[in-house]
Amino acid sequence: MELFDTATVLARVLTTGVVMSIEKSDRELPGLERLLTKQTGRARAVLVNSRTAAVHAALAGQGIGHGDTVAVPEPDAATGRFLRWLGVSAGEQGPAAYDYVSLGSQNADQLGELTRAATAPALVVDLTGLGFGPAAAVLTDDDGVWARAERLKIFGAYDLRTMWTQEEADASLVPGVQFNYRLSPLVAACVRMALTQAARPATPTGARS
Repeated sequence: MELFDTATVLARVLTTGVVMSIEKSDRELPGLERLLTKQTGRARAVLVNSRTAAVHAALAGQGIGHGDTVAVPEPDAATGRFLRWLGVSAGEQGPAAYDYVSLGSQNADQLGELTRAATAPALVVDLTGLGFGPAAAVLTDDDGVWARAERLKIFGAYDLRTMWTQEEADASLVPGVQFNYRLSPLVAACVRMALTQAARPATPTGARS
């Protein structure tokens, strides 16, 4: 994304005065969620502030936690260390708990193609490579996976009301350990612009012969 475009997006977000992801008037996070669900064909999206947060949310959304063993699609050293920190063992048998895609400038226009064959209950998309800070998403068609993953990222609450008042309609969705995995609207806006621009057909340059 060009510096001018980046500056325009940041100015737009800052002018609104909405820079926290728990504000109901925020439009940037829902906009990125809609774009990701459209491109992947998944029904729900959970936006988080890192790849490890997305892995955690994908597992917690399925009720996978300490003491469990799961198959993972990208068992690199960093993921292995994080899983051990969660108390989850990485196995080699059975279907993967989540599918994984990492996006960067070289493949930002290929999200739909890269995820077409994904079959796991959750899809982890690492958006960090787009260059706007750590960012990731969990995509799913399962409302239960989405609800549990969504709660994990905001101190166990679903929205501003439940976070401050601790009122809860469904205690089964509240994770035992609560994290602050929220994604900034500023980062969401820049990521959405990068994905939108990448999906546009290239404009021919020069005069036609």
